Amino acid sequence: MKRRAFLQRAGVALAAMGISEAGLLRFTRYSQALAQTSSRKLALLVGINQYPQLPALTGCLTDVELQRELLLYRFGFQAQDVLVLTDSQATRQNIETAFVEHLVKQAKPGDAVIFHFSGYGSQLAVTGETPIPQEFIPQTDTTQLPITNDPLPKIQNCLIGVDGLLSSKDTSGVNVLAQETLWLLLRSLSSDRIATILDTSFADPSTRGLIPPLLGNLRMRSRPTLPANQLAAKELAFQAELQTQIKTNTIQKLLGTDKPPGQLLAASDSNHVATEVEWNGFSAGLFTYALTQHLWQVTEATTVQIGISRVSSTVAQIAGHQQQPSLTCPRGEQQTQTYYLLPDLKAGAEGAIISLEDSGKTALLWLAGLPATILEFYGINSVLTLVPLTSPLTPLLQGEGGKSNAPELSPPNASREGGQGGIGEALPALQIRSREGLKFRARILSADADKIQPGQLVQESIRVLPRNINLTVALDASLERIERVDATSAFANLPQVSSVIAGEQPADCLFGRVENTAVSSIAQYGLFNLGKQLIPNTTGEPGEAIKTSVYRLTLKLQTQLAAKLLRLSGNEASSRLAVKATLSTIDRGEQMLMHKVTRRASRKNPSNAVLSSVKNDTGILKIPMGSQIQYRLENESLHPVYAMLVGMDSGGNAIALYPQKTESFDLEILPGQSIIIPQVSNPFKWIVSEPSGLAETHLIFSRAPFRGAIAALDSMNHPRGDQRRIAPLLNPLDVARAVLQDLHQASAVTTETLGISSDSWAIDVNAWATLSFVYEVV
Repeated sequence: MKRRAFLQRAGVALAAMGISEAGLLRFTRYSQALAQTSSRKLALLVGINQYPQLPALTGCLTDVELQRELLLYRFGFQAQDVLVLTDSQATRQNIETAFVEHLVKQAKPGDAVIFHFSGYGSQLAVTGETPIPQEFIPQTDTTQLPITNDPLPKIQNCLIGVDGLLSSKDTSGVNVLAQETLWLLLRSLSSDRIATILDTSFADPSTRGLIPPLLGNLRMRSRPTLPANQLAAKELAFQAELQTQIKTNTIQKLLGTDKPPGQLLAASDSNHVATEVEWNGFSAGLFTYALTQHLWQVTEATTVQIGISRVSSTVAQIAGHQQQPSLTCPRGEQQTQTYYLLPDLKAGAEGAIISLEDSGKTALLWLAGLPATILEFYGINSVLTLVPLTSPLTPLLQGEGGKSNAPELSPPNASREGGQGGIGEALPALQIRSREGLKFRARILSADADKIQPGQLVQESIRVLPRNINLTVALDASLERIERVDATSAFANLPQVSSVIAGEQPADCLFGRVENTAVSSIAQYGLFNLGKQLIPNTTGEPGEAIKTSVYRLTLKLQTQLAAKLLRLSGNEASSRLAVKATLSTIDRGEQMLMHKVTRRASRKNPSNAVLSSVKNDTGILKIPMGSQIQYRLENESLHPVYAMLVGMDSGGNAIALYPQKTESFDLEILPGQSIIIPQVSNPFKWIVSEPSGLAETHLIFSRAPFRGAIAALDSMNHPRGDQRRIAPLLNPLDVARAVLQDLHQASAVTTETLGISSDSWAIDVNAWATLSFVYEVV
């Protein structure tokens, strides 16, 4: 059947409607969709790594896999309803045809529709005027509805398929998928429950002084603006065909042609680039990994606005200002669920069982629900448990008549307060034996192995981390060969620090030249994040030798390693210790900015995490300089908990909470009680100060006192004041290691039983919680 026939069958007559009717129709169909439990779920996923005429990308196929596994195991998509196009399959025409046949043809009102693209994006400078054909303009009273035959924009955003660039001698037009075409395809759908995910960018990197393909140790997914040309004739014909079928001109003029229907989740806004990251064992789009990892943990109360804020925070910690995710959706729909979908099970998960091996004794796990920074250090012997089945799992497990084939498992016995499954309890446990990229093989510890089936979700129980974690510094590609040789030699002399060439291996930060136009001929060196954004207070003097620069940065490198270790303790999603924390400003009355809670913990009054910023936007939380802030820490468990506050300010300096003269270092919070840092009566005020940049605070809770961390804090003989106060932390690496050791001891994991070696930390999710707050000082 020809493509035109498919479009004719799915066409929607919109041009005859008034705007109020269109809005009413959208609201009605959306409300009905949420009430439908039997609606179909369709997805088209496109990923391109290998471009014949462009530098190869490395993470786009992983992005597609991340989305596919998420949709299958977390949101209950049927495998046959998820169509994937990769590399040579993903030509412009194949993408458009697949969209029509798989999505437009099959989607009905109320169905969920997902379109994902990972690959290169660009802009095309269109030559000449390409007017909208007169026959496409509705005959109407122009005094009431002014419509003019305006030419198309000079610059058009476009997705680059695998055949997207033609030789310079070709005058038939550029064979790309124009953004306008994609918007027309989306408007061709009968459903309003549409989510479009674009892990690409259109911004010309050269206009921001960036030279593709590398941005520090990240790889950019945007190309310079294409030379002046026209869209390929077939693309223009396809656009005209779509316009004819959906008669969209009137609505486009009223609502704007630049906004598609449904949710548009983009890796970057129109002025910034999208990047991909090389992790240990895999490469992926920074945005796609952060988004899908968040959705593995999502609960029914989590909205798309909260989701994009959390994703933006993750992206900012790695890429800084260079990449800024964006959300576009109809007015009033920022409080709906991401993808307009609820997960099949309310409980979050770290991943799922995708197959069984060795006669059912070994399970192959997909663990993309763990943050990527933790995943690459997730140690052998870590333990996970199955998620209790309180509702049918996923269509993958359904038998005839929709009945679930999965066994009904008994609720876990709470051997520890807030516990949800542990070794020897009702839920089978799985212990990690090996890892390959995002897949882990696990030994099934329970005798009830016959209860385990592919498709079941898993949650973290015991996290095992190696003690010998080092800091890896990437050497910027702009350094001369002799500079790289000197830097490699200098870093080799520092303990627990190694260096690699940017773009070749994973890294934690970047060493390179500092751009200074005033003294451009004299080299200055500094430390950057992976997106080549300068870390404050790391720039040396002009003409400083590289080896001198490296040694000067020793304390900063220790601070970076300490931050890396502290982030490895993050477990807001998996902790079963019932605590929560709130960040507020108090200089103009108390105003809550960010609230975090351990969602899996058992508590008398279950609460949900709320994340919002002062301006209620969808990006990372911004706090103006001069604001006075405070944290409220609450213990909702039945036993005392102990807390520590450590972090990094916007200047890249380590900070910690120090007690007053007359109190012990133990910051104890009794059951049902809370504490405020700093106390309202405290003459010390926590004022957000310059410079601008990212700040992060880790609030670490434990069932046992932080004996080792307290000793490390006290070892520097930091003078105590009359009140608790936040002050610089002079030995951050010692304190970070001591914190992990304290959590290891508080967990009291039987290392002999689990086979955990002495060169690892093993920490139990029942024994600790780390709630991390990241915000931008502006």
